[in-house]
Amino acid sequence: MNFNTLALSPEILANLDTLGFEQMTPIQAMSLPKIIEGRDVIGQAKTGSGKTTAFGLGILSKLEVESLTTQALVLCPTRELADQVMGELRRLARATPNVKIVSLCGGTDEKHQRKSLDYGVHIIVGTPGRIFKLLRTKAISLSGLKSFVLDEADRMLDMGFAEDINQIADFTPKEKQTLLFSATFPETIKELSVHIQKDPEMVKVDVEHTESSIEKLFYKLKSHKDKSSAVVKLLAKYRPESTVVFCKTKLICDSLANDLNKQGIDAVSLHGDHDQRDRTLVLTKFSNGSARVLVATDVAARGLDIDDLSLVINFDLPRDAEIFTHRVGRTGRIGREGVAVSLFVEQEQYKIDKMFEVLRTSFEIFDGEDLEHAEGFSLLPEMKTLFISGGRKDKLRPGDIVGAIVGTSQVEASVVGDIKIMNVFTYVAVKREHADQVVKGLQAGKIKKRNFRVGYA
Repeated sequence: MNFNTLALSPEILANLDTLGFEQMTPIQAMSLPKIIEGRDVIGQAKTGSGKTTAFGLGILSKLEVESLTTQALVLCPTRELADQVMGELRRLARATPNVKIVSLCGGTDEKHQRKSLDYGVHIIVGTPGRIFKLLRTKAISLSGLKSFVLDEADRMLDMGFAEDINQIADFTPKEKQTLLFSATFPETIKELSVHIQKDPEMVKVDVEHTESSIEKLFYKLKSHKDKSSAVVKLLAKYRPESTVVFCKTKLICDSLANDLNKQGIDAVSLHGDHDQRDRTLVLTKFSNGSARVLVATDVAARGLDIDDLSLVINFDLPRDAEIFTHRVGRTGRIGREGVAVSLFVEQEQYKIDKMFEVLRTSFEIFDGEDLEHAEGFSLLPEMKTLFISGGRKDKLRPGDIVGAIVGTSQVEASVVGDIKIMNVFTYVAVKREHADQVVKGLQAGKIKKRNFRVGYA
């Protein structure tokens, strides 16, 4: 189904064409006509299905740019997902002049956020805790709200945001459109929908991948103690560009990440004990190619959107088949092939049997001892991440940083990877073999005729 069949403005359709958007994804084809019609919608779809474009086009289709009131509010479980959503909305709005979009999340300067609201904003993307705080202090007014969107609603509930969401909903006008997107559909989602939506349309797309796109493997081990070495053997076997390893606790995440690093495998851990700055650094390193392995809990990894994830490892089995499907669905995306490996011990066989029963299928189970030993194996990333003590407040732009690196280090611009500019600091990915040279050059030189602290993040 083509986008030009929708009741969208010529400007929006032309922009979609320049972005290379031709055919709609299943969630877009099923939900967009209803969204543009003005119906409340519940959409069940996984990360990477195109749902941001679906609700983004719905928001833009009814936006009145000349009115500097908040007309759309999008709630996300994490700051990282909020930043991704804001970036996608800005891309979709490129052909519509003067659309103001801001991200309001915890872990960033509240004073700066309040200042950004003083001049009026059309679309707000944020996390429930910070949005509710700004509403209570009347820094935000939702009196002109037309679109209320909950993205990754199930994880917001898992993270304890149910009360905040309901209270935020009470600040919204009675007449509005409410869109709720969730990868899973537990009873708590149904209860939330009853409170905040009116006669919603349910849209559910196939969250499974084709059997050919994801190879699902199960390895039975003698002991939980064998899992760490099994992960090393799997990484040695597949040599993946990027891998997510799912663990059930924070302690296991940190322990496994430490074990991997000791064996020459650059790994980072992600869980609920990380503060926002640490979390941002971990996800930046993983997304920019400075870390090949991310060891994470389910809630911490939600909102992660990496298209080229080639391997998923279930270090600990998920608690149900639905979470298994969601974890596995992070690989083999956009038509690519992927591998998902689950590790378990004899005492967990009943969990495997139950999962196969719910999934209405079964998979061959392999002996963990069949995995070949990884002698002298290492998995170092192509990039390293640098820290610069300047950011948006210093009016730094990507071009300034690339120019300074090329000028002070005598390297090609192709050495520089992703650049993430925050309010007061910046992370820059550079090729590993040139990293020391770039650090020394920037430490001795200047960026925009100013000295900044530079080092490894």
